[in-house]
Amino acid sequence: MRTNACACSFRGLLSQFLTPEDWRQAHAAWRPKQAPSRWGLQALAWVALAMALGTGDSQEERFVTARAVYVACHQRCRRPGATLQGFLKALARLPVPALRALAGALRRHFLRQFVPALRVGGGPGGEGWVPLACDGTRLECPRGEELQRRLGQAGNADSAPTVYLTTLVLLPVGVPWAWRLGKGTAYEQEHLRRLLPTLPERALVVADAFFQGYDLFAAITRAGAAFLVRLSSRSHLYTADGVDLEKFEEGPVYYWPGPARDAGRPPLLARVLRVRGKKADVWLLTSVLEREQLGHKAAAQAYRWRWRNEGLFCTYKRRLAKAKLQSRTVRLAHREAETSMLALALLMAAAAQAVRRGAATVLIPGSPRRVLLRIRGAMQTDLRRLGPVQWQQYQIALERVRDEQRERHSSKVRQHWPRRSEHKPPKPPKIRVMDDKLKALAEKALGAAAGRTC
Repeated sequence: MRTNACACSFRGLLSQFLTPEDWRQAHAAWRPKQAPSRWGLQALAWVALAMALGTGDSQEERFVTARAVYVACHQRCRRPGATLQGFLKALARLPVPALRALAGALRRHFLRQFVPALRVGGGPGGEGWVPLACDGTRLECPRGEELQRRLGQAGNADSAPTVYLTTLVLLPVGVPWAWRLGKGTAYEQEHLRRLLPTLPERALVVADAFFQGYDLFAAITRAGAAFLVRLSSRSHLYTADGVDLEKFEEGPVYYWPGPARDAGRPPLLARVLRVRGKKADVWLLTSVLEREQLGHKAAAQAYRWRWRNEGLFCTYKRRLAKAKLQSRTVRLAHREAETSMLALALLMAAAAQAVRRGAATVLIPGSPRRVLLRIRGAMQTDLRRLGPVQWQQYQIALERVRDEQRERHSSKVRQHWPRRSEHKPPKPPKIRVMDDKLKALAEKALGAAAGRTC
């Protein structure tokens, strides 16, 4: 039986996870230097989130629909600005701490609603671990002059500027817990260290083989959390006694890389688990030493859940169309990514389903695409609340952005585009003088043509 009947309308989704107290805390983090404009914090966040979850072939079309939904749901509130340019200017002035305050409010709701049902292990009578996957991806940006100058290149030569996004995801429901943005050349491990203060109690960080390092493991342990990381051939471990690798299943080891030994730092005691597979065995390293706290089966299941993070990126880039950001300045690119991640967290939270199994409540991931379609359908229903004049204004604005004919004031190519041949205009024609032989042939052909027309 489903007990978490989440309202799949956009308005119901916001009211469920963002209370008036959450909005007040975000306002406290804003502190505008000047009097608030027509774009207040709630209007900005509403429209930005609706643009991320809505439909439209362009940024202008998404804005017109998102603003109309806000007006329809807030008939007694002051009308926000009617132009995309004004909205973007107001969004650029919005400080990122205000958006992170909203993200912190979502984490508090997730902590109460999801975390108790997600704990694994813990032994009889003990509190289990909360598995969170960590991974990162790059988001491509337009080749604007400012973005190329400040973000630089992170991939192949002459590649587009990118923003690096690192996320912590609740497993197995795939709900984003926290995230961090940086340049395309950012270091995932540094992002994870900065995200450690957001972890819940008894968190288990699940990551792939890239997230290895003495400093990282020590930082996770100091934060009161544990780690479960896949090992690779570059991992060097030590044991007090010899082991038979053919029969090895799990056991205590010391993680003590060379730089830590040279610096006189002590070895880290950990436990290695071998998960046998059909194609290849998976070797895992965890800081949970007691088998009663995290058994072999629970650890293997938690690592298999890590692929929920990959599925989250697929939803973000394909369902929400964020494979490439649309903003053309660094400030707007960061705010576009922050607001779209907030929208993704709301979407995945709405997709998570609570199922009653005996005396316990179990959370299972739902279909984010199905929930997204229901949210978009509810947005169209909300638009019917517009008055006759408001509906006419919305239709006029929508037709204007769909049929917009921009007047061009510069050449089409304003900068050098890598890996593309430069346009070369055709050369002038060659005009030559006819000689006597060619003239006689032309007169003969013209005479024959004139005789056929008579």
